[in-house]
Amino acid sequence: MTEPLPPLPPPPADIDTPTDLALMPTGETARLRADAARNRTRLLEVAARLAADRGIANVTMEDIACGAGVGKGTVFRRFGDRMGLMMELLSHTEEKLQAAFLSGPPPLGPGAPARERLRAFGAAVIRHEHANRDLYLAAHMDANRQRATPAYRLRLAHVCMLLREARAEGDTELVVHTLLGSLETALVDHLLTRRGMSLERVEAGWCDLVDRYTGRCGGRCTE
Repeated sequence: MTEPLPPLPPPPADIDTPTDLALMPTGETARLRADAARNRTRLLEVAARLAADRGIANVTMEDIACGAGVGKGTVFRRFGDRMGLMMELLSHTEEKLQAAFLSGPPPLGPGAPARERLRAFGAAVIRHEHANRDLYLAAHMDANRQRATPAYRLRLAHVCMLLREARAEGDTELVVHTLLGSLETALVDHLLTRRGMSLERVEAGWCDLVDRYTGRCGGRCTE
């Protein structure tokens, strides 16, 4: 007879793993007045459009101000500096991905086994960041700042929660950082552009990592 599994150890103190995760307020959205939030969204939409047309490296704060019909000082007051703008634009872009893995259909969203959701999560992140490659590369130049963002902390809590649901072996705190490290934008971009790997191969590599921590993969990593 198979012996019962031992109880899971308590979660590390510095990783929040609530049962029901919610969309993480990005930047200062939760504290802004309604009119200020609308202005922020307008500026970010202009920035996103310009970045798509020209590439993020070719977009200036003045370009965004002109596109939004405001003074350049307004843009600087809202975002502080160019890196602040990058992080806010990243958070704005990240909200669609967050909605998908928090409340979208399975296997990425709720309703699928934890291991299936982990596999789908990695593939979704890889494809989402690849589609917004220039923005993520620019915003992630400051790794310490990037890891302090609400968006990254939400990813951390989400993966940690799924690892515990899947009864993953090992040091969960270390495993979650290891897994997210394999999704780092610069690393994935290097594998795709310098090493000539395909998205499918990188996704399969993520699936293999998940398998090693949670058990044998019973199906395809991606649809």
